[in-house]
Order: sequence, then structure tokens, then C-alpha cells
Amino acid sequence: MQRTVPEGLGPVRYGPHAPESGLPVLPELAAVLAAASDRAVGEPPGGGPELREAACGYWWRRGLRSHAEEVAVASGAQPLLFALIGAYGGDVLMPRPCPAWWTPQARLLGRPAYHVPTPAECGGVPDPYALLETVRRVRAEGGRPRLLLLSVADDPTATVAPPETLREACEAAVGEGLHIISDETWRDTVHRPHETVLLSPAEMCPGDVTVISDLAGGLTPDSWPVAIARFPPTEEGAARRARTLDILTALGAVVAEPIAAAAAHALDEPGPVTDRAEQAAALHARVAAAVHHAVLVCGAVARPPQAGRHLYADLGPLRARLADRGVTDSMELEEYLTHRLGTSVPGGHRFGDELGALRVRLATGPLLGATPEQRLESLTSPAPLELPHVAGALSILGKAFDELR
Repeated sequence: MQRTVPEGLGPVRYGPHAPESGLPVLPELAAVLAAASDRAVGEPPGGGPELREAACGYWWRRGLRSHAEEVAVASGAQPLLFALIGAYGGDVLMPRPCPAWWTPQARLLGRPAYHVPTPAECGGVPDPYALLETVRRVRAEGGRPRLLLLSVADDPTATVAPPETLREACEAAVGEGLHIISDETWRDTVHRPHETVLLSPAEMCPGDVTVISDLAGGLTPDSWPVAIARFPPTEEGAARRARTLDILTALGAVVAEPIAAAAAHALDEPGPVTDRAEQAAALHARVAAAVHHAVLVCGAVARPPQAGRHLYADLGPLRARLADRGVTDSMELEEYLTHRLGTSVPGGHRFGDELGALRVRLATGPLLGATPEQRLESLTSPAPLELPHVAGALSILGKAFDELR
């Protein structure tokens, strides 16, 4: 199989996007956006008072006491993380694997980025002993480790870090003088909320954690760019927020007022918004469980998905059979599955082939239907896996993996 990369596209532009929901825009949010569509200006850098107050309410309901002067808003998670890394300075550490868009943010700022292995039970957070060793090595080589990025509900692994594992990683990081940036974009997409304990590092180390969240994870449509950050309630937190606002101003990363109105409404979490978020999480959970079964049946390896809209699978055990089909790395695996499934398989090869892994991220959104009507039917059906369009898509995926048995 010949590897094909679109001409003129580098690894950042060709990198995978976050897994899309595959669902139509919630009519109530569309109505709020439409009602504000005559506003021709943007929010001030960092967000206006109404939007920041709505973000505070969102976090208070999740156990994180917040005030408007501790919050910043940007037009998307990418510029927000870029500004945060720029504001805090120093070298950056992050788990391996990690969201594909994290590393380019550090590299664009000229910051070294070091990847730390994750524990066996989950992704998103570094193994604490590996973290301590990495910090020691970086310092011995003359580096200045200052920041740790982590995600408790993780993309790409679709796992949720157990509280004890998260605490050990946070204690190791804070003990070494690292500030933690916790990406909590997917915290509202947990598949079994009554069985899964999700804690924020900001609950454990309130003075040493900045929380960020892309609202497209669970509250707003994927194409409406809004992300929020909550800074520690300390003097240093206030100084870093001010520096972050400077960078956001320089980038022009402000939120358009119509989108800000819709985002504030979503952050207030009225009934229709929370109902949609819960229905969407339950739907993606059912589909991801079916995909997980298909992956295991063929002999591949995957942790049970716990959050998000995808499954993270390692087809390394099938290397010999894949090699017969011209597949030797994750980029070729993505191309092979895309060809067999007739739809895009987002971004497997960007997560690397280290340690014998042959990984691919299988998004569940494309399996929900080909039209808005089908996707809405999948959302409202009591048995979505039995719908013809969902069952057909899962059957095609199952057959694609059956060929590798």
C-alpha cells in the first residue's frame, strides 16, 4: 500500500481533529445564536462578564468554586492552550499518547515537549514514577520542566483516570514544582456516570492547576469555537491570567457575540442542553461498546471506552496479517480501514507506533447515520444499534475486522 499525504500539508494541518458528535445542532442553541446574529462585534479578550459568569456556574456545579476574575474565554481550545503555554513558560511534559493538537502548541512556541508513559490502567495522566524520572533527566540535560498537561477524561484513549492514579501523578508533579494544565473537555461525555468517579486535579491541588475545557466536547456544536479556562485563586494565578489575556489579545482569539450568547446559554445548562448531552453520551457509549467488541473479536487490543466519541485500538497483535495487505504502520492502517469502511477513520497514525503498537482511533460519530434525520433518529431511539443505518455501519466495520482474524 502506498502512503499518500495530501500535497502541501504538513503534520499539523494533516493532523486529526477531535472526534465529532455526528449529531444535528440542538434547536434551542440554534435559536439563541440566531437571536444574537445581528451583533456585529466580538467579546472583549478573555470573554465578557455574562459568558465568564456562566462558566463560573458551570464549574461550581462540578465542585470547583470559581469567580469571573479567575476565568478566561477564547475562540477555541487551540489558541487558549497556546496562550497558556506562553504565559507559564518553561518546558512542557505530557502523557504518551496525548491529544494530537497538544504538541504543536509547544513546538510553535519553541518549547521542548517531553512525553511520559501512562500507567497500564488508563491514559491521559503520566505514570508518577516515569514522570519523576523524566523530570530528573530533563533537568540533568539542562532543561526547565515547568508545565504538565493531562486529561482526566482522555482523548485519544477514551479512558477516565482513577482518582488514586490521578492523585499520585498530581502529587509527583506539584512536588517537582510543575504547574498542571488539566484538559477537561470530555468530562461531560462519561459513558457510565453513575459507575465512574471523575475528579479534577483542581480539587486535589487547587493552587497548582489551571483547568481548560473546549465546549464542543459536550455542550456546543463542534464548529462553534469556544473554550474556557479557570485559573487558580492565587496571586500567581491572577498574574498568569493577565499574561494569557495579553497573548489572546495579540492573537485576536476573541469569541463572536452570537456564539458567546449561545455558549453562555449552554453553560447555564437548561434542561434541553443537559438532556442532549446525556443522550449523546449514552448513544456514543452504546456504539463504542459495539465497536470495542468487534475489535476484540479480531484479536486486537483496546481498553474499554469510558468517555468520548471514539475507541482507541492497538492492532499490533495483527501485524503479520496486516503486512500481507501492505499495512506496516498506523498511517497505512488508517488508509486501509478508510478504504474498507468507506468513511474516514480519524488520525490513527498521529499517535505513533512506539513499543510495537499499531494504533488507530475509531470515531463513533460517522456510524450514527448519513443524514441529519438518521442521526437524530439514532439519538432518540430506545434501541439505536437495531436501526438499519447503525446496524449496517457496524456490520461493515465488523466485516473489515473479520478479514484480519
